[in-house]
Parts: sequence; structure tokens; C-alpha cells
Amino acid sequence: MIVLVHVPSAKLQLGERMFVDRAVLDFDRAAQQHEAYCRVLTDCGANVVSLDVNADLPDSVFIEDTTVVVDRIAILMSMGAFSRQDEPAGLTATLKQYRDVEEINLPARIEGGDVLRVGRRLFVGLSQRTDKAGVEALAEIATRFGYQITPVPVRGCLHLKTACTALPDGRLLVNPNWLDVNALGRWDLIEIPADEPWGANVLPVHETVILPAAHVNTANLVDSLGFAVQLVEISEFAKAEGGVTCLSLLIERE
Repeated sequence: MIVLVHVPSAKLQLGERMFVDRAVLDFDRAAQQHEAYCRVLTDCGANVVSLDVNADLPDSVFIEDTTVVVDRIAILMSMGAFSRQDEPAGLTATLKQYRDVEEINLPARIEGGDVLRVGRRLFVGLSQRTDKAGVEALAEIATRFGYQITPVPVRGCLHLKTACTALPDGRLLVNPNWLDVNALGRWDLIEIPADEPWGANVLPVHETVILPAAHVNTANLVDSLGFAVQLVEISEFAKAEGGVTCLSLLIERE
């Protein structure tokens, strides 16, 4: 597995905030946490490729939002936040090393944090950053490659993956307060502990599930389900409304 990451921008403090209060970030600590996060990815068997092409853009460390990568194709997103709309173009040359590249354009709005891939299905959040036109534009491309699209209304959080991610066996870890669970149909759902509302954002890499160190109860839950758990400290990125999925873009080898 190839994992693309982007070094934190020195302007990280100036990035977007929607559902968290703006707090002072310790940039040096953020950089150290990012380096440790990359080491964990490597320890999990990933080939980590670090980029700095968008270093002048505050939120560029949250590379997941720029692109959806599936079999045979990388789809550049049309970012819902104006300040982030230049990010996808900066990744095009790198992505072309691994996939053919297509793109979604304005006025459709969609971000990769709203797209959860489980097998051949893409759950797509209808959120503050992704609209119906964005879902339809993604469907127009992804269905050509054999993917099914399921829209999921999101409320109270930034992206679908803030409220729902998939475990290695395909079960969904969810915060039911932040999305319409009925839209998930008959999928097998596991609710996170109520005292850790941000705990549903986890990152499976091969058979290991990476979680923020702050979410101890969620980590214990995932461990009880039989998965290897790896905790990482991302407190500075949490201040910027980021989670463990936001910081990387996973590309499976074809």
C-alpha cells in the first residue's frame, strides 16, 4: 500500500474551522505528531510518500479531502471550502504515477472526507462540504468503474468520516448522533462509546486499526472486536478539526 501524506503547513493555524472552537496550535508539536503518525503508517507496512507541494495552503496536511482513490482511477475533488480549492491540482502529478486521474469541477462541491469506501460501495456524506451535485458528479465517474453510491446525510460534524468509518472486516464504526443511520441500510453497525463522540474516525491499514490516543474507550472497543490497535497522538490536528483519516491518502497497489 502506498500512503501519501503532506507536511503540515506553517499556516496551519489559519485553516478552516466549522464544528470546533478556534484554539492556538503548537506548530512544532504538530510537526512532531505528524512525523510520529508517519512512522506508525510505516510500521503497519505502508510505503509512505511525503509531499510538500501545497505548503503555502493552511489545510494541506489534511490530504484525504483532496482526492478519492479507487481501483484504476483517482478522482480529484471540488473542495467545499473556498480556501482549499487549489489543493487538488497540486497533487495531480504525483497521483498520475499511480492512477489515471479525473476531476470533479465547480459548482459541484465534494470533499474526500465525505467518501467512505467499503468494497465496491462508496458511502458519500451530504454535509457542509459536500452537496447533492457533488455526489452526482462522483457517481457519474465511479459507477463507470463498478462502484455503487449511497448518499448519507451528515449533521453536527464536518465530514461523513468524522461520524463513520469502516473496520477491516467491513463493519461500520458509527456515531449515530452525527449521521442518518437509516441511510446505511442493513450494514452491520457498531456504535462508539457515547463519551467519545469523535471516536468513530479510525484508520485501518492492513489489519491494524489506527486511533487517536485520546479515544481510549473506543480503542478498547475495537480491541475487544479482535483487531490490532495502534494509538497515535494527534491532539494538535484535532484542534484543527482533523482526525486520523484526514492526514493520509491510501492507494492500494494494483
